[in-house]
Formats: sequence, structure tokens, C-alpha cells
Amino acid sequence: MTTADTMTNNTGFDLLVVGAGASGASVAYEAVRRGLRVALLEASDIGGGTSCRSTKLLHGGVRYLELAFKTADTAQLRLVREALLERGHWLQQAPFLAHRLELALPTDHWFSQAYYRIGLGLYDALAGRSGIGSSRLLSARQLHEALPQIRAQSSGGVAYSDGQFDDARLNLLLALTAERAGAVVRTGCQVTALERNSQGRITGALSCSSSGEEERWTARVVVNATGIQADAIRHMADPDLPPRMLTSRGMHLVLETNLCPQGLGLLLPATDDGRVLFMLPFLGRTLVGTTDTPCPLEEAQAPSGDETAYLLDYVQRWFPGLQEPRVSSRWAGGRPLLRPADASRSSSRVVREHEVETLACGLVSVMGGKWTTCRPMALDTLAAVEQQLGEPLPAANTLPLLGAAADPTRTPQRLSEQRQQLKELLPDTVLQHHQIDHLQAAHGLEAVPRVSEWPEADREPLSAVMPICRGELRHAIEREHARSVTDVLARRCRLAMVDEQEAQRIRPEVIALLERSRPDQPLSEREGSLNLQH
Repeated sequence: MTTADTMTNNTGFDLLVVGAGASGASVAYEAVRRGLRVALLEASDIGGGTSCRSTKLLHGGVRYLELAFKTADTAQLRLVREALLERGHWLQQAPFLAHRLELALPTDHWFSQAYYRIGLGLYDALAGRSGIGSSRLLSARQLHEALPQIRAQSSGGVAYSDGQFDDARLNLLLALTAERAGAVVRTGCQVTALERNSQGRITGALSCSSSGEEERWTARVVVNATGIQADAIRHMADPDLPPRMLTSRGMHLVLETNLCPQGLGLLLPATDDGRVLFMLPFLGRTLVGTTDTPCPLEEAQAPSGDETAYLLDYVQRWFPGLQEPRVSSRWAGGRPLLRPADASRSSSRVVREHEVETLACGLVSVMGGKWTTCRPMALDTLAAVEQQLGEPLPAANTLPLLGAAADPTRTPQRLSEQRQQLKELLPDTVLQHHQIDHLQAAHGLEAVPRVSEWPEADREPLSAVMPICRGELRHAIEREHARSVTDVLARRCRLAMVDEQEAQRIRPEVIALLERSRPDQPLSEREGSLNLQH
């Protein structure tokens, strides 16, 4: 056992952030912009929990807008407005990771078409200068041209715009950008206890790595950004605290068939149980989701047979010609919902607002929220940190996301200019165009520097489903904190999230690279199973 004399001591931090999901990585990123000395600790992998298991939408939330007016709930309206502004922020800051996506909301008579057209007009208006396109009416012919296999509709529908993004990759780049600016980032690092001074104030934490190494981290402030696990850290600070988190499982399927060949997604506004359902273009296939099932915390990432049947039932209702949809991947994730005052409210009606709690001992916890609003969550968290430090934080420095231009408005043009360089660097195969798209989507303007580092043999695409190459896999292991097969194939690239069978085929290649790059890592952790529940 490690003794106090041999335990590694990590000192001198202003901020210790526990949890490297969307909220934790955003807190670390915004903190280093303000000159704080930051350590970011993650028990598993960066973005390895809920943050890599979203519906991949940057959106205000159409259903929240509808609820706001049906229930006269101004909290819902504020959430929609804030999220629409943030949608615009990420589309501008990371155009290689995020793009505009138009979605169709089908209707079956003129009244519902008018109802949704008015509502979506308000949705557009709430975005203000951050708007990304006006909603429009769709005739029945236009709807069927965009979604050729959809069932017959008499009145067409309404199309509106939101954003689609790579959640795991944005999460990773926030953490890597913070690390490049001076933050210490540690994965496979489980916080086991919080430490206090003689006045009972939290002064840091103890952690244990997967190999059993224990470390002490001291910091002026500790932030709990562990999502659905937030109560566990809160109870380390005070075992008598009432729990605040609800766990609701959201499940997604990926269908091998591309039901959205023109890139127009589908929103079903009213399922039998009151949820909205999406069918979206996803890397040449179709992403279907999401469910909303209250469950124990330990089951939040366990796909359910009943939920699979539920989703496939709606696919076949709306695309009756698709007799036996082939599912190429499935995953589930727990939503970090705050427990409402009325515990009887269903999780589908809980406002996706966030809350920053500061305990008397000084622990700051950021809870709730949604991916789109991770930046306001981080800024509110830093306001609480500022109170704990007892001094104002410095003004934020400019810190472009890794892969973006210093002036983000120039990123699209520079990406276009970079394509010719990539064409000259990559092998001349039938997948070259696809490979350029893939590398730019993952690395942005860093794609050329990355590819230039790899031997020519390591640039050959390994899969027709997703043209990943050996150089990219090695880079993920050596430079992006990937420690396991699932880290590499589910989060550094999305192959396992698109096609689990194809990812299994590539698995031996990844294991070989891990063995060479991490020979001291325990074999069970390095190889592991390719399991989207981890």
C-alpha cells in the first residue's frame, strides 16, 4: 500500500476540477483562459460518460419552447433562448465539428402545420442575431423527395434549422486546448476522498489510478463536475446531504440504412408517451433516439431490449417499407437531471437548467444542464469559484479551440484551402475525398500537421465505413489520452458508434498499438472489451 511518504503530491493549483465531461472540460478551458492553474481529473476517459452519448444536436429544444407556452413556464423559455445563443457560438467557434442541420416536422393536416409554423417562427426569432436560417413550409412532395421512404403525408410539414456536432470530439478538444494552455489533465484517475484543513474547508483530493498509484492534489478550490455522479462527490463532502440528481436513460440506435439521403432530419413531435423522437443523418447512416426511462444510476449506460423495440417500432411506423431495419450500433447514456421540488414530475418534463451549488466546506458542484449550454455552466461555476477565492478573476484571454483559427470566422476558408494539401499528403484511393472530410472533421486546421507526422504507410485507410488510418489511431493513444480500445474506437473516432461489427474488425490493430505505446499498462485495461457501456 502507498504510504503518505511515498504518495505523489501535486500542489499549487488554483482549481481542481473533478470530471472531464462537457461541463468539467468547459470549466477547465474557461479557467485557463483566465490564468488559473488547473488540474482536470477523470476517473475513466474524457467525455466517456453522458457527454459522448447525446443525440449529437446543438439545439434550443423545440419541445421546451412548446412546454414554456403550454405551462406558462418562463424557466423553459429562458433555457431555449440561452441554448439558441450557445448553438450559434459553437457553430462559429468549431465549424469543423459542428454544422447546420435542417429537420422536418411532419404534419397530417393544415391546422397542425400552422401551429408548428408559428411556434418555429418564434424559435427562429429567439435566436436573434445567432439565427442560422428561417423555418419554412414543406409540401408533401418536398417531404417525400427529401425522405423518400417516409409514409404518406397529406399536408407535408415544417422544416427548421438546428446544429449537429461530434460531442465526444468537442469534449476532447476542450480538454486538450486547456492542457496545451497549461492545465494538467489526468484520465484513469478516480477521486477517492476529499481533504480538509483544520477549519473544515476542502483543500484538495486524494486519487487512485487504475494501476493503484495514489496521489494527493491540493488546490484553493475544488469543483465537482461529475454529471450524473455528482451526488457521490457531494456525499464525500457531507454524507448527510439530500441527493439532487435524477437518472434517466436516453437510448439511441444507428441504422445501417440512410433514411435521410438529402441530409434532412426528422423530428416526431408526439410519441405515445409524450417524448419527441429524432431520426437524423449520421455519418452515412441514420441515428434514432432518444428514449427517456427512469433507471438506477448503475443502469444508465445499459441499452435495453424494450427501448430498442420502442425505437424500431417508430422507425417502422414512419418508414413502413423498411421491413427489418438493421441496427449497426446502439448506446445509452444517463441525463444529469436535477431533482425537482415536485418529485412526482416525470423526467421528460424536468427543465434542463443547471445549478451551481457551493457547500459551507467550499466544494463547488455544477449540476444539471445540457451539452449546448456547457459554456454558461462553466461561466456560472467560475463565478462561484471567484467567490471562494475572494478575489476577482482576470479577464479572459483569447484561446482558440484546437483546430480552429485564431479568428474563428476565418476557419471555414482555411479549411477549404487545406484540402489541397491533404490531397497531396494522403494516398490516392477511392476513399481519399472521404478521408479528407474525416480528418478535417476530427482535427480541423491541425489535420495537415498531424498527417505530415505520420509515415506514408500509416496514412492508408483501414475501413470503408470510416477511413481511419494507423497514424490517427497512434495519435489518439500517444497524444489524446486514449487508454483502451473503446477510448480509441468509440470516442477518438466514432467507428464503434456507427458500426460495432466493423470496429471489432479493427480492434486487433488498436490492441497492437496500445501494447507498443503503453507496455506498462495492465493488460485487462489496455485490451478490454469493445463495449459502449464503458
